[in-house]
Amino acid sequence: MTDTVPRTVECWLPAWPRFDRLHPLRMQLQRADRLADGAVGYLGGLSAYFSCAGGMPAAALTRDYLVGDAGDTYWLSADPAWVQPDLTGARLMACGQLPLSMDEAEALAEPLHAVFAEEGMQLHVSSPQRWHLRLPAAHAVPDFPAPETALGEDLYEHLPQGEQARRWRVLFNEAQVLLHQHPLNAQRRERGLPPVNSLWFWGGGALPARIDTALRGVIGEDLLLLALAKRAGIPVQPRRRLDAASAGWLIDLQDQPADAIATEWWPSLQQLCKRERVLFTCASGERWLHRPWHRLRVWRRSVS
Repeated sequence: MTDTVPRTVECWLPAWPRFDRLHPLRMQLQRADRLADGAVGYLGGLSAYFSCAGGMPAAALTRDYLVGDAGDTYWLSADPAWVQPDLTGARLMACGQLPLSMDEAEALAEPLHAVFAEEGMQLHVSSPQRWHLRLPAAHAVPDFPAPETALGEDLYEHLPQGEQARRWRVLFNEAQVLLHQHPLNAQRRERGLPPVNSLWFWGGGALPARIDTALRGVIGEDLLLLALAKRAGIPVQPRRRLDAASAGWLIDLQDQPADAIATEWWPSLQQLCKRERVLFTCASGERWLHRPWHRLRVWRRSVS
């Protein structure tokens, strides 16, 4: 992605359908050049910006970023989640984004330690939103999808299948039972907060020896993105420094609502478009290259 269009600022956005036809982004891109589609999804997008041999070991990267002890151990994310039962099954409503203090997270995790210890695993609460499993070297782990894949959908359709996955489905169900029964969740409901009644396993792997990127820096606040940037040895700036973006830098807005992009971030992006080439990439794959002189293309019609 960064190699195909050099000397640009890259802006990573949410999926294209989230922007309605009157959104200022659509109006801006009506004058830009449409490029071939790029990577799709959260992990797909990150893998396009950062090269990790053997895949994207999100758990090991985030564990090392938060605690610094990933070493050469195999790690698996076991992030706290909210599951909502319905008539046909259960839906994953939130994962790694629940209002939760460190004390609450450790209290919720306490009854789960023994369950995982019986399987030779260690559960670690790395932060309120990020929990990690340390696995033995010889442990067989199926392919777990990232939580974005299952959000809002029947979660059982996204759990791994087959003989190898059976024991993980058992662990998944045991964790749900213990969390559902935890008294802290009753207190959360009384306070109008969603329960933490499940875990989501994903991002397994060991810390890579090396991460390569063509980026010169990153503006963003996503945990895995920050972990990748640190491992790759490039600087990071918070979103409030968006005005400081220059060629070779990535602006990460893919986790922001379309309305927030229109109000909070658009003035800075619009000014950026006046002075820099900007490659806009959506999480759904669509890409546009906007050059400063494109503002003169007044005859262009809105993109659909």
